[in-house]
Amino acid sequence: MENFTFYSPTYFVFGKNAEEQTGACVKKYGGTKVLLHYGGGSVIRSGLLDRVKKSLDAEGVPYIELGGAKPNPLSGLVYEGIELVRKEKVDFILPVGGGSTIDSAKAIAFGALYDGDFWDFYCGKQGQVTKALPVGVVLTLAATGSEASTDSVITNENGMYKRCADGDILRPLFAIMNPELTATLPKYQTASGISDIMSHCMERYFSHTKDVELTDRMLEAVMLSLIKETKRVMADPANYEARANIMWAATIAHNNITGVGRTQDWGTHHMENELSTSYGCSHGAGLGILHPYWMAYALKHGGLNRLVQFATRVWGCEMDFENPENTALEGIAAYKNFIRSMDLPTTIGEIGGKPEDAPRLAQNMFHEAPKHGSFIELTPEIAEEIYRMAM
Repeated sequence: MENFTFYSPTYFVFGKNAEEQTGACVKKYGGTKVLLHYGGGSVIRSGLLDRVKKSLDAEGVPYIELGGAKPNPLSGLVYEGIELVRKEKVDFILPVGGGSTIDSAKAIAFGALYDGDFWDFYCGKQGQVTKALPVGVVLTLAATGSEASTDSVITNENGMYKRCADGDILRPLFAIMNPELTATLPKYQTASGISDIMSHCMERYFSHTKDVELTDRMLEAVMLSLIKETKRVMADPANYEARANIMWAATIAHNNITGVGRTQDWGTHHMENELSTSYGCSHGAGLGILHPYWMAYALKHGGLNRLVQFATRVWGCEMDFENPENTALEGIAAYKNFIRSMDLPTTIGEIGGKPEDAPRLAQNMFHEAPKHGSFIELTPEIAEEIYRMAM
């Protein structure tokens, strides 16, 4: 195990009607004027936004609004939000939504205090974010783990480059988490979220760091729980207990308690950024496509032992001692079948990609971002090969 530091300040309010405590949480953490940031449709139709406003009103906390956040959030709305926050002298950012809304809110939170272009933190001109307005979250989707993570992913409309900024200061101060809010999600969104959670585990699980048995077992526990709860929620979308376990799994998978003391990969995430940007698929759906092909490549390039462990411990595959590669392949197939069982795509072709797209995807992936992956160190040539495998 490697040396590490771990900081996780987020205060969680979890359960039915949790959103009623939003105003009290904002007040507890010093917010005196709030930017309510959200997407549109569902948070309005469901009455959630009105309930959040009522909670703020009850605590005497004024707010202004900025709607329009979209999946795979765009830089244009971030710039608009930064200007609005500065003009209105906002001192607290409150996204109501899923990971895309939260990521957009985080970018606004630090961009408002930065003299330059907020994109500097995404393209590598600046390092980690160290200064930001406080953020609290009302979560509506179990997927990205952004409610407790250090990350923010934004797509720059000038070139459509999707990149990540991070820093401990971006961890939300509180997260309001009511699993009931996820019960009416379309199947595709639920499935995409589950795929995203699994991927966050796998990016940490596939590591060359030795003697990390504890975090190995923690990651396996999250994945095994997801496999079980996925069956329940697909059969009964209104199952509160299944929704609750999936929502908490998303947080545990990406607040990095399962990733301390070990190298992490993240190459597949970076490859996926090009799929959701190019073809408009959800981030989770793109990850579900790519991971089996990344694993197939890793199997031939030093990943056999870890893939065998993944197959036997997570998927219950029987060990083939004479030919361990068969066990690894069975595990890869089990994961791919899991993705298919949720009616998610398993090839890039299914989301509109063509083999001739592979060079462009690889080239864009490495624009202003020269390093990707740790378990497998990706090059443009390797990325292109995996993209072609996935077509």
